[in-house]
Amino acid sequence: MKEFIKLLKMGNKSALWAAIVNLVVGLIKTAAYLLSGNVAMFAEMMHSFGDAANQFFVFIGSAFSKKAPTERFPGGFGRLVNLVLLGAVLIVGVLAYETIVEGLHHISDAVHSEEGFWLNVGVLGAAALLEGFVLYKAMREITEHLPEEKTRGLKFIPESYKNVKDAKPATKLVFLEDNVAVGGALLALIAIVLATYTPFYSATGYASVIIGIMLILVVGRVFLDNAAGVLGAADVKMQARIGAKVLQHPKVNDIQDLDVIKEGDHFHVELKLEVDPQMTIAEADDIRDYIEKRIKEGVRGVTDVIIEFDEDDQVPSWIQPNGKA
Repeated sequence: MKEFIKLLKMGNKSALWAAIVNLVVGLIKTAAYLLSGNVAMFAEMMHSFGDAANQFFVFIGSAFSKKAPTERFPGGFGRLVNLVLLGAVLIVGVLAYETIVEGLHHISDAVHSEEGFWLNVGVLGAAALLEGFVLYKAMREITEHLPEEKTRGLKFIPESYKNVKDAKPATKLVFLEDNVAVGGALLALIAIVLATYTPFYSATGYASVIIGIMLILVVGRVFLDNAAGVLGAADVKMQARIGAKVLQHPKVNDIQDLDVIKEGDHFHVELKLEVDPQMTIAEADDIRDYIEKRIKEGVRGVTDVIIEFDEDDQVPSWIQPNGKA
């Protein structure tokens, strides 16, 4: 039980906040939908409950991915968060489909109604503010490793969009979903105003379809990212960064092979270095300890570093990002 609680404390905080907020927002939207029957509110209700469910599972997955390797699973549980996210996008995909279908039905059978107008406006306005809070937390988490001058004031907002590709898988899902959530709430709000005060009665139906399409785009992006994570995709940018650090050691002549595999929130590093064939075992061991320490201190998220040595063959093997050996 103690290990379970300890793991939960290490779960992704953005996902936990998102799950709690979306559950509360979903319940509020449910009440509004039952009272008004507005189809845009139905779309938003489905969206919020879907987000709450999958973000809760994402939080659990991100927590258990931190579990230490066992005898049965010596490679650890880092990729568990990617598996959970693949399951989460299935939930979002089903809800996106239902949202689009409901929107299409309303477009073909739209009627004018002012019932529940202020209730819907109030609920969607509150939802946008609450979802905006979760989005803010995700943005802060994405930019927390950046220099202070890049995140001062409101600079963290554009920086979060620039750096989202490097975010933790769980944080990236929360960020993408809450962009849709905030945008969807505002879109539904505009649609309700148009359907109430203009002849464009089917506006809420079109809003529902657009929200569903935005959800499908999120599903596609998250699925592709996490399918690669489950397979153990190499991180080319991180390889270049670690390679540059390793070659700074004066006794490392070349890098014969370097693999950096992203496993959930962590990195697994394997190196094969070329050194002087006259080097002693003690010297090689000192180099191994130094490089492992340097990599783990300088690169966030590296959990293990495996280093092999081979004699220098005098043929350059390591290709730098600029294409030069």
